[in-house]
Amino acid sequence: MNKTSKAKPELSLAVQYAVAEPRLPRWRIRAWVQRALNAAYNDLNKSFQGANLSVRLVGLPEARTLNNDYRKKNYATNVLTFAYGLQPDGRINGDIVICVPILKLEAKAQRKKFLAHATHLTLHGTLHALGYDHIKTRDATRMESLETKILAEIGIHDPYLLP
Repeated sequence: MNKTSKAKPELSLAVQYAVAEPRLPRWRIRAWVQRALNAAYNDLNKSFQGANLSVRLVGLPEARTLNNDYRKKNYATNVLTFAYGLQPDGRINGDIVICVPILKLEAKAQRKKFLAHATHLTLHGTLHALGYDHIKTRDATRMESLETKILAEIGIHDPYLLP
């Protein structure tokens, strides 16, 4: 590697379709996940080597079951992340589940473009898989700041601002 090249974390990504959504092809999801991975890699001072992640697009029944089984909340939510942390090989493992019907409903209700909301949920879930959280105010500010920075680079407005 020469001095001008930027090191990037390696990404191994599986995309699973329990429901079809032609606007979310693998290449698009991969591009969003890679952006989040690159941003986190720089933000976390290159404290990991890469990530093994999966993104699964699901319908309401599967999203509800997962949310109930793992969070004891009996409703479908927009995105669930299962973070398995940093592995001995220096890679982070995680699974991201996006409920397509909730994504569509939220985009419409919030007057957002479908792909803009899908991008945000994918970035959000990926950052959770990489160890970010928003329980404490300081952590929420850091995570949301990184999300809005990535989204701005893509040309998507801050999703946390009211329309």
